[in-house]
Amino acid sequence: MEKVQHDYCDDTCPGTDADLDSLKAAMISDQAAAGMADLFKALGDATRVKLIYAMLDKELCVHDLAVLLDMGQSAISHQLRYLRNLRIVKRRKAGKTVYYSLDDDHIEQVFVQTLQHLKHP
Repeated sequence: MEKVQHDYCDDTCPGTDADLDSLKAAMISDQAAAGMADLFKALGDATRVKLIYAMLDKELCVHDLAVLLDMGQSAISHQLRYLRNLRIVKRRKAGKTVYYSLDDDHIEQVFVQTLQHLKHP
């Protein structure tokens, strides 16, 4: 029979010696926490992860992304709109062609760090 381990303190736990008032004062804001959750929610979809990966090194047009992911342009456009609304990607229009790239280096860093974490034994 497997023993179940519970993740809570028992009634005799005195807590740590941490200064909880200082920690609470420095706690992440609700708005920042929600924004971070939205970012990781965006990374929770395999198609969006593939789109971000494709744009790590260069900007690509919707056609290129559709070919790379073997999807229709409207489906790609829908996912790009989602990523753009979260400021993960940005777009540049040249004539009738729309090019997408990562919004800034921070997105690339989060993405690359996450990949490295997954490859870590």
